[in-house]
Amino acid sequence: MARFTMRGMEEYELKLSKLASGSKAAGGKAVYAAAAIVADEVRKGINALPERSGYGTPEHPVRGVTKRGKQGLLDGFGISKMEETDGYLHVKLGFDGYNSIKTDKYPQGQPNQLVARGVESGASWIEKTPFVRPAVRRTQKSAVKAMQNIIDEETEKIMG
Repeated sequence: MARFTMRGMEEYELKLSKLASGSKAAGGKAVYAAAAIVADEVRKGINALPERSGYGTPEHPVRGVTKRGKQGLLDGFGISKMEETDGYLHVKLGFDGYNSIKTDKYPQGQPNQLVARGVESGASWIEKTPFVRPAVRRTQKSAVKAMQNIIDEETEKIMG
């Protein structure tokens, strides 16, 4: 009967254990790098939004966002803290806070989430001007590639 002996298994086992312990940090780096790529493209989309003045009606909807509304979107846009759910690492890109346009209904200012949804999806008085969905579509492949590169680099550092 044939017999073979493998040497160095302890060393390999140690490397695998280091890889397992460093996987969350490497995954976090990769997720944040991908989110940054998408976030930069969304910011470009916000900057490219047409500026409008005045109000629209259902018969004559306006297109775009006011200058102060655009600035509010830029100021309120960001990346959330990383969360882990059922073993998956994820972050969210989104809008927080209020812009500087105060109304009777919104004495603190209009919620940036509301403004972003109105511009992205439209309403009876405003034409939709998507800027988030196209940014995500344009950057999807490059974000995945960046994650792959970072995971490969971090794995190489650990496995050395």
